[in-house]
Amino acid sequence: MQYRQLGRSGLKVSSLCLGTMNFGSRTTVAESFNILSGAMDAGINFIDTADQYGGAAGVGTTETIIGDWLAQNPARRHSAIIATKVHEPMSDDINDRGLSARHIQLACEASLKRLRVEHIDLYQMHHIDRSTPIDEIWQAMERLYQQGKITYVGSSNFPGWAIAQANERAMNRQRLGLVAEQGLYNLLERRAELEVIPACRAYGLGLIPWSPLAGGVLAGDEGSTGRRQSPAVQQALQERAQQLVAFQSLSNDLGESASNVALGWLLHQSSVTATIVGPASSEQLDNLLSVPELVLEQETLDALDRIFPPCGAAPEAYAW
Repeated sequence: MQYRQLGRSGLKVSSLCLGTMNFGSRTTVAESFNILSGAMDAGINFIDTADQYGGAAGVGTTETIIGDWLAQNPARRHSAIIATKVHEPMSDDINDRGLSARHIQLACEASLKRLRVEHIDLYQMHHIDRSTPIDEIWQAMERLYQQGKITYVGSSNFPGWAIAQANERAMNRQRLGLVAEQGLYNLLERRAELEVIPACRAYGLGLIPWSPLAGGVLAGDEGSTGRRQSPAVQQALQERAQQLVAFQSLSNDLGESASNVALGWLLHQSSVTATIVGPASSEQLDNLLSVPELVLEQETLDALDRIFPPCGAAPEAYAW
């Protein structure tokens, strides 16, 4: 396993980050435990979740599963880097959502209880909250820092301007600010290259891509279950058929699965610290553990850019 610094922080995390959104919804508790244990045995020390995850089993279910797994062996907490998120609705209560100082405080307390930990390593704002002043958000995060309940703060699904705004305000308050952005980025969805990635580079954030396989569209011939069967994915498969045939052919020539090539491509992007992987089974986990060792030559990277063209630089028509 490879380890990389999380943005400009001194924390080192595995280049594969175990996404747990399936736990409690698609994946049973027993299999979730197997995946967590298998990931840790393979050297994955970065575990990502969110307070709302749980699907039909109910919000908070995924955090509870992780907490129960950690409680089986207290030594696991020493190695595990736990990341969770705050923002999404946790009930019908009008204030049980968003990034108000009140909700951040209460949501963090609830996550700590479900995870059975004393602190959260990376506390991420799940979405931008346009109704809450950024100074109020930092006030809440600073209180959690002081209480020893969080160590680092990250964003998720933030536009470039919001990353800049958040870190400028943090610097004004003489705080570290955001160290990571978890955003949508993959071979099919490259709009992050316009504004988000430049903002991450400018402010020293590590990018943590989610949906690296575009909901299964980039899974290639081996993808046949889960979200890949949804109408949206089926439509994307039809619309992108020509690109996907070329991509599968390139992967075959490399002797690799399409999904591993898609994941490997992300790890070759200089802005990426780690990519989320969300196996629904131990078998799926085993199939992707070789990704950090996959070396894509420049010729291959250029070929991938021809199949899936980059977005280019952000427009700066009025800058000179």
